[in-house]
Amino acid sequence: MKILISNDDGYLAPGIVALAEVLASIAEVVVIAPDSNRSGSSNSLTLDRPLSVYRAANGFFAVNGTPTDCVHIALTGLLDYTPDLVVSGINQGQNMGDDTLYSGTVAAATEGYLFGVPSIAFSQVGYGWTNLDAAARVAREIVLRRFDTLQKPYLLNVNIPNLAYEDLKPLKATRLGKRHQSEPVVKTEDPRGREIFWIGPAGGAKDAGLGTDFDATANGHVSITPLQVDLTHRQQLAMLESALA
Repeated sequence: MKILISNDDGYLAPGIVALAEVLASIAEVVVIAPDSNRSGSSNSLTLDRPLSVYRAANGFFAVNGTPTDCVHIALTGLLDYTPDLVVSGINQGQNMGDDTLYSGTVAAATEGYLFGVPSIAFSQVGYGWTNLDAAARVAREIVLRRFDTLQKPYLLNVNIPNLAYEDLKPLKATRLGKRHQSEPVVKTEDPRGREIFWIGPAGGAKDAGLGTDFDATANGHVSITPLQVDLTHRQQLAMLESALA
Protein backbone atom coordinates (compact mmCIF):
# COMPACT_ATOMS: atom_id res chain seq x y z
CA MET A 1 0.00 0.00 0.00
CA LYS A 2 1.22 3.51 -0.86
CA ILE A 3 0.09 6.44 1.30
CA LEU A 4 0.44 10.18 0.74
CA ILE A 5 0.50 12.13 4.02
CA SER A 6 -0.10 15.85 4.44
CA ASN A 7 -1.42 18.27 7.08
CA ASP A 8 -2.03 21.95 7.83
CA ASP A 9 0.19 22.34 10.91
CA GLY A 10 3.36 22.16 8.82
CA TYR A 11 5.92 19.48 8.03
CA LEU A 12 7.61 19.79 11.44
CA ALA A 13 4.45 19.36 13.52
CA PRO A 14 4.56 16.48 16.02
CA GLY A 15 1.27 15.14 14.66
CA ILE A 16 2.50 14.50 11.14
CA VAL A 17 5.80 13.10 12.41
CA ALA A 18 3.94 10.61 14.62
CA LEU A 19 1.52 9.70 11.82
CA ALA A 20 4.28 9.10 9.29
CA GLU A 21 6.18 6.96 11.76
CA VAL A 22 3.30 4.59 12.55
CA LEU A 23 2.09 4.32 8.94
CA ALA A 24 5.60 3.60 7.67
CA SER A 25 5.34 0.27 9.49
CA ILE A 26 2.43 -0.85 7.30
CA ALA A 27 2.87 1.02 4.01
CA GLU A 28 5.17 2.95 1.71
CA VAL A 29 4.66 6.56 2.76
CA VAL A 30 5.59 9.94 1.33
CA VAL A 31 5.02 13.17 3.27
CA ILE A 32 4.28 16.40 1.39
CA ALA A 33 3.19 19.18 3.72
CA PRO A 34 3.23 22.98 4.09
CA ASP A 35 6.51 24.58 5.14
CA SER A 36 4.69 26.51 7.89
CA ASN A 37 1.43 26.38 9.82
CA ARG A 38 -1.52 26.89 7.43
CA SER A 39 -4.40 26.15 9.80
CA GLY A 40 -7.76 27.51 8.67
CA SER A 41 -6.72 27.68 5.02
CA SER A 42 -9.64 25.51 3.91
CA ASN A 43 -9.56 24.31 0.28
CA SER A 44 -7.57 27.24 -1.08
CA LEU A 45 -5.21 26.81 -4.03
CA THR A 46 -2.33 29.25 -4.60
CA LEU A 47 -2.83 30.72 -8.08
CA ASP A 48 -1.06 34.09 -7.80
CA ARG A 49 2.52 32.83 -7.59
CA PRO A 50 4.59 29.73 -8.33
CA LEU A 51 5.15 27.17 -5.60
CA SER A 52 8.44 25.65 -4.51
CA VAL A 53 9.05 22.21 -3.07
CA TYR A 54 12.14 21.11 -1.19
CA ARG A 55 13.27 17.99 0.62
CA ALA A 56 13.66 18.79 4.31
CA ALA A 57 16.23 17.30 6.65
CA ASN A 58 13.66 14.88 8.07
CA GLY A 59 12.99 13.46 4.60
CA PHE A 60 9.60 15.13 4.17
CA PHE A 61 8.76 17.37 1.23
CA ALA A 62 7.90 20.94 2.25
CA VAL A 63 5.79 23.24 0.06
CA ASN A 64 5.42 27.01 0.45
CA GLY A 65 1.68 26.74 -0.01
CA THR A 66 -1.56 25.42 1.42
CA PRO A 67 -2.50 21.85 2.35
CA THR A 68 -4.58 21.66 -0.83
CA ASP A 69 -1.56 22.84 -2.84
CA CYS A 70 0.50 20.04 -1.33
CA VAL A 71 -1.88 17.25 -2.29
CA HIS A 72 -2.66 18.81 -5.67
CA ILE A 73 1.03 19.08 -6.58
CA ALA A 74 1.66 15.54 -5.40
CA LEU A 75 -1.15 14.02 -7.45
CA THR A 76 -0.65 16.06 -10.61
CA GLY A 77 3.09 16.02 -11.10
CA LEU A 78 5.37 15.44 -8.13
CA LEU A 79 4.61 11.75 -7.71
CA ASP A 80 4.95 9.31 -10.57
CA TYR A 81 2.21 7.09 -9.17
CA THR A 82 -1.25 7.43 -7.65
CA PRO A 83 -1.29 6.57 -3.95
CA ASP A 84 -3.78 4.09 -2.56
CA LEU A 85 -4.72 6.45 0.25
CA VAL A 86 -4.34 10.11 1.21
CA VAL A 87 -4.05 10.77 4.94
CA SER A 88 -4.02 14.19 6.59
CA GLY A 89 -3.00 15.09 10.16
CA ILE A 90 -2.72 14.38 12.93
CA ASN A 91 -4.07 17.88 13.56
CA GLN A 92 -3.63 19.71 16.83
CA GLY A 93 -7.22 20.49 17.75
CA GLN A 94 -10.62 19.22 16.72
CA ASN A 95 -12.17 19.49 13.30
CA MET A 96 -15.83 18.84 13.99
CA GLY A 97 -19.13 20.31 12.92
CA ASP A 98 -18.79 23.50 10.90
CA ASP A 99 -15.03 23.53 11.56
CA THR A 100 -14.64 21.18 8.61
CA LEU A 101 -15.44 24.02 6.21
CA TYR A 102 -12.40 26.00 7.38
CA SER A 103 -10.03 23.16 8.17
CA GLY A 104 -6.84 22.77 6.18
CA THR A 105 -6.53 19.26 7.58
CA VAL A 106 -9.86 18.21 6.11
CA ALA A 107 -9.08 20.16 2.92
CA ALA A 108 -5.94 18.12 2.25
CA ALA A 109 -7.96 14.91 2.50
CA THR A 110 -10.74 16.43 0.39
CA GLU A 111 -8.28 17.17 -2.41
CA GLY A 112 -7.29 13.53 -2.49
CA TYR A 113 -10.95 12.54 -2.56
CA LEU A 114 -11.62 14.90 -5.48
CA PHE A 115 -8.89 13.09 -7.41
CA GLY A 116 -10.57 9.76 -6.77
CA VAL A 117 -8.30 8.59 -3.95
CA PRO A 118 -9.78 7.34 -0.65
CA SER A 119 -8.83 9.89 1.99
CA ILE A 120 -8.88 10.27 5.78
CA ALA A 121 -8.37 13.34 7.97
CA PHE A 122 -7.18 12.79 11.54
CA SER A 123 -7.40 15.32 14.38
CA GLN A 124 -6.93 15.29 18.14
CA VAL A 125 -9.79 16.95 19.97
CA GLY A 126 -7.60 18.99 22.33
CA TYR A 127 -4.48 21.08 21.94
CA GLY A 128 -1.03 20.36 23.33
CA TRP A 129 -0.32 16.98 21.70
CA THR A 130 -1.13 15.05 24.87
CA ASN A 131 -1.46 11.30 24.29
CA LEU A 132 -0.33 11.73 20.68
CA ASP A 133 1.04 8.18 20.75
CA ALA A 134 -2.46 6.88 21.38
CA ALA A 135 -3.91 8.99 18.55
CA ALA A 136 -1.25 7.69 16.15
CA ARG A 137 -1.99 4.12 17.19
CA VAL A 138 -5.70 4.67 16.52
CA ALA A 139 -4.90 6.21 13.13
CA ARG A 140 -2.87 3.16 12.18
CA GLU A 141 -5.69 0.83 13.18
CA ILE A 142 -8.23 2.83 11.18
CA VAL A 143 -6.03 2.79 8.06
CA LEU A 144 -5.64 -0.99 8.42
CA ARG A 145 -9.41 -1.42 8.35
CA ARG A 146 -9.36 -0.39 4.65
CA PHE A 147 -13.17 0.06 4.66
CA ASP A 148 -13.66 -2.18 1.65
CA THR A 149 -17.44 -2.08 2.14
CA LEU A 150 -17.54 1.69 1.54
CA GLN A 151 -18.03 3.09 -1.94
CA LYS A 152 -14.75 4.47 -3.25
CA PRO A 153 -13.46 7.01 -3.11
CA TYR A 154 -14.49 7.79 0.45
CA LEU A 155 -13.69 10.81 2.61
CA LEU A 156 -13.57 10.22 6.37
CA ASN A 157 -13.11 12.79 9.12
CA VAL A 158 -11.72 11.32 12.34
CA ASN A 159 -11.52 13.08 15.73
CA ILE A 160 -9.67 11.41 18.58
CA PRO A 161 -10.00 12.45 22.24
CA ASN A 162 -6.72 13.24 24.01
CA LEU A 163 -6.86 10.13 26.17
CA ALA A 164 -4.53 7.25 26.87
CA TYR A 165 -5.11 4.38 24.45
CA GLU A 166 -6.68 2.13 27.09
CA ASP A 167 -9.11 4.89 28.07
CA LEU A 168 -10.47 5.45 24.57
CA LYS A 169 -13.92 4.03 23.88
CA PRO A 170 -14.78 2.20 20.65
CA LEU A 171 -14.90 3.87 17.25
CA LYS A 172 -18.24 5.47 16.50
CA ALA A 173 -19.78 6.44 13.15
CA THR A 174 -21.13 9.98 13.51
CA ARG A 175 -22.65 12.95 11.72
CA LEU A 176 -21.32 16.48 11.88
CA GLY A 177 -22.69 18.60 14.69
CA LYS A 178 -23.15 22.37 14.44
CA ARG A 179 -21.60 25.35 16.19
CA HIS A 180 -22.94 28.71 17.22
CA GLN A 181 -21.48 31.69 15.42
CA SER A 182 -17.87 32.53 16.22
CA GLU A 183 -17.04 34.90 19.05
CA PRO A 184 -16.52 38.57 18.07
CA VAL A 185 -13.22 39.67 16.58
CA VAL A 186 -10.57 40.91 18.98
CA LYS A 187 -9.68 44.55 18.26
CA THR A 188 -6.24 45.90 19.08
CA GLU A 189 -3.54 48.17 17.63
CA ASP A 190 -0.28 47.56 15.85
CA PRO A 191 2.93 49.34 17.03
CA ARG A 192 2.02 52.35 14.87
CA GLY A 193 -1.38 52.77 16.44
CA ARG A 194 -3.38 51.38 13.53
CA GLU A 195 -6.43 49.30 14.40
CA ILE A 196 -6.04 45.58 13.68
CA PHE A 197 -8.31 42.61 14.17
CA TRP A 198 -7.78 39.02 15.32
CA ILE A 199 -10.40 36.47 14.30
CA GLY A 200 -12.28 35.44 17.43
CA PRO A 201 -12.47 31.92 18.82
CA ALA A 202 -14.98 29.40 17.55
CA GLY A 203 -18.42 29.42 19.12
CA GLY A 204 -19.77 26.69 21.32
CA ALA A 205 -21.65 23.66 20.06
CA LYS A 206 -25.20 24.37 18.89
CA ASP A 207 -25.99 20.78 17.95
CA ALA A 208 -24.04 18.30 20.04
CA GLY A 209 -26.80 15.76 20.31
CA LEU A 210 -26.69 12.01 20.16
CA GLY A 211 -25.02 10.80 16.99
CA THR A 212 -22.87 13.88 16.46
CA ASP A 213 -19.09 14.05 16.45
CA PHE A 214 -19.26 16.45 19.42
CA ASP A 215 -21.25 13.99 21.52
CA ALA A 216 -19.11 10.98 20.63
CA THR A 217 -15.77 12.60 21.47
CA ALA A 218 -17.14 14.22 24.64
CA ASN A 219 -17.92 10.70 25.84
CA GLY A 220 -14.49 9.32 25.00
CA HIS A 221 -15.24 7.75 21.63
CA VAL A 222 -13.23 8.17 18.45
CA SER A 223 -15.55 9.88 15.99
CA ILE A 224 -15.56 8.89 12.31
CA THR A 225 -17.74 11.00 10.02
CA PRO A 226 -18.14 10.24 6.30
CA LEU A 227 -18.09 13.47 4.31
CA GLN A 228 -19.21 14.49 0.82
CA VAL A 229 -18.50 17.50 -1.35
CA ASP A 230 -21.92 17.98 -3.01
CA LEU A 231 -23.23 21.30 -1.63
CA THR A 232 -26.53 21.18 -3.48
CA HIS A 233 -29.49 21.94 -1.20
CA ARG A 234 -31.77 19.30 -2.68
CA GLN A 235 -34.93 20.30 -0.80
CA GLN A 236 -34.60 23.90 -1.97
CA LEU A 237 -33.78 22.66 -5.48
CA ALA A 238 -37.21 21.07 -5.69
CA MET A 239 -38.80 24.23 -4.29
CA LEU A 240 -36.86 26.36 -6.79
CA GLU A 241 -37.98 24.17 -9.67
CA SER A 242 -41.59 24.68 -8.55
CA ALA A 243 -41.06 28.44 -8.29
CA LEU A 244 -39.63 28.57 -11.80
CA ALA A 245 -42.32 26.44 -13.39
